Amino acid sequence: MTNWYAVQTKPRQELAAEQNLRRQGFGIYFPRLLVRKRRRGKWTKVAEPLFPRYLFIQVDPEQHSLSPVRSTVGVAGLVRFGHLLRPVPDTVIAFLQQSENPDTHQHHADEWPHLAGDTVAITEGPFAGLTGIFQSANGEERALLLIELLGRPNTVDVPMDALAVTD
Repeated sequence: MTNWYAVQTKPRQELAAEQNLRRQGFGIYFPRLLVRKRRRGKWTKVAEPLFPRYLFIQVDPEQHSLSPVRSTVGVAGLVRFGHLLRPVPDTVIAFLQQSENPDTHQHHADEWPHLAGDTVAITEGPFAGLTGIFQSANGEERALLLIELLGRPNTVDVPMDALAVTD
């Protein structure tokens, strides 16, 4: 009977472990999370591991040996409880797979890293150097902020790429 098992990978080597385990004929499930990150001054969508340093393999341990898993490039080892190797319940894997976007096969984080009420810094444009309170996204590329100008609060519309998280 095939079961799912959790595999711990070496730091930042989830993709290498996935590829090498797949080459060995193991069924792999490597859930990813699509998040927005600021790269080179622009917001981009990046796929990151949903569980950093972990992925899942599907195997029948009575039919196939798990010993090659430990020596696979990118793998740190199988997740054990004491000395016992415990399978991950099929219902957990099914839940994770069902909660993915069917088109991208990825989980999606909130569209923006900013939530209403967050203090953000404006990094470019006429309001550069000011901080404001994030109110909401205004379409895909713009945000509404509350900033203090001329002694009173004002709502301004700025590009999302011009925002940064304050320290």
